[in-house]
Amino acid sequence: MELIWFEDYLALAETLNFSRAAELRHVTQPAFSRRIRALEGWVGAALFTRTTHGVALTPAGEHFHDQAEVLTRALHQLRRDTLEVSDRHVRPLSIAATHALSFTFFPKWVRRNDRVLALGNLNLISDSMQACEQMMLRGDAQFLLCHHHKNMSSRIYSRQFKSIVVGADTLLPLSAPAANGVARWLLHRGDPVKYLAYSAQSGLGRIVAAQWGAKDRPFTLETVFTSHLAATLLSMTRAGDGVAWLPQTLAEEDISAGLLVEAGNVEFQIPIEIRLFRPVARQSKAVEAIWSAFERA
Repeated sequence: MELIWFEDYLALAETLNFSRAAELRHVTQPAFSRRIRALEGWVGAALFTRTTHGVALTPAGEHFHDQAEVLTRALHQLRRDTLEVSDRHVRPLSIAATHALSFTFFPKWVRRNDRVLALGNLNLISDSMQACEQMMLRGDAQFLLCHHHKNMSSRIYSRQFKSIVVGADTLLPLSAPAANGVARWLLHRGDPVKYLAYSAQSGLGRIVAAQWGAKDRPFTLETVFTSHLAATLLSMTRAGDGVAWLPQTLAEEDISAGLLVEAGNVEFQIPIEIRLFRPVARQSKAVEAIWSAFERA
């Protein structure tokens, strides 16, 4: 048995898509499939059903899930703790952060809490929400900085993790202005508005979907482009290609300069929190010291 098989299993259990899971694991799909079959051979039972309609967990796969997640984290933590005791390995503490917060919120936030930097070497890992979740579940990062909304889904919203609120933001529906200064693309019923959407890997995309799913939406959207990067959607919105829900912290300079305007009423805004997550289980002295410093701040 190899630990990477457990990590492969967790990626496939999350995505239920072999090609997407293989991409997350940075391996070819044939190699990924072989490792899943090897895990099922070791367990002695099929963990997934494979049909023309897609992939699903079997009852055995469902039973395997929670303990596989706990065991994977525990093994990574055991290795880190052992290396720390050995005094032969000084590893920086890793904070996983979504791309948008890495560029806008994180630098100012850390400078405001400068005593945190004195407690240890911090390593910022910037990626999509989906990739950041994987890092936390594998134990590759000790903290996760991300946007949060009460209605969004996430694998880290479980008893294994806890969080504190460290900031606030708002997702604004934005458009480039027309010649008369109003939004080129206005949210309304009737003709579809060109929509610049977040991909499935994006936490912001989950928030927008949770708030403005297709049901009872007071406007009509036509998705013309998809990306997990808010910065990419910002550039395309600025160029006039459609409407995107963008973090105010990311778009505020363009709004102040008149390059972007709101495409709808205040009711279309989505207030969100910025949260810092960590495992509930006791961590190293350095992790606990940094967490205490953030809590006091």
